[in-house]
Amino acid sequence: MGSLITYFIESSAITIFVLLLLSGYFITTFWIFFDRYHILNSRISTEATSLKALYTGQSKSVARTSLIFTYLSRVTIPNKAILEAASSDAIRVSTKGLTMLSIVASTSPFIGLFGTVIGILETFTKLGTQSSASLSVVAPAISEALIATAVGIAVATFAYTFHLILKRKAYELSSLLSSQSEVILSQVSED
Repeated sequence: MGSLITYFIESSAITIFVLLLLSGYFITTFWIFFDRYHILNSRISTEATSLKALYTGQSKSVARTSLIFTYLSRVTIPNKAILEAASSDAIRVSTKGLTMLSIVASTSPFIGLFGTVIGILETFTKLGTQSSASLSVVAPAISEALIATAVGIAVATFAYTFHLILKRKAYELSSLLSSQSEVILSQVSED
């Protein structure tokens, strides 16, 4: 704990800003992931139940809890356009935050690298004022500067992984909505 405090005391304002920004990215990444993961899982479960009822003939329409239901209740005869609009709207709302995860995944390594470059510049500036600069002096200072890059890569790894997991969940939801739409349209064409 003491070395962490010393690290922050000896760091420049830019390095501290970079680490705070990456910390904000880290918190945002986990917040988006847990929020969207919960929402997508809930919606996938609801739509899977609704689709099962359609497939087994227990219902002629989607469940009242389905994301498509409100759209279908507004029309007398279901059509492809209304079902596509319902599906598109449901996916758009369910996947909010994925763009932010993508931005975090792509920018955090560069922000970390920027912090490292600033740290190395500070190290060389300090070494320039000293009479001797041995490896035992340079190595610890450079390793401290690399902390920002490590943090940036760690944040990017989580953001990219979470983005892919949520993207897959969104695909599952989209597939369920599409299947329900096809079943409803096939029932309309049979009538």
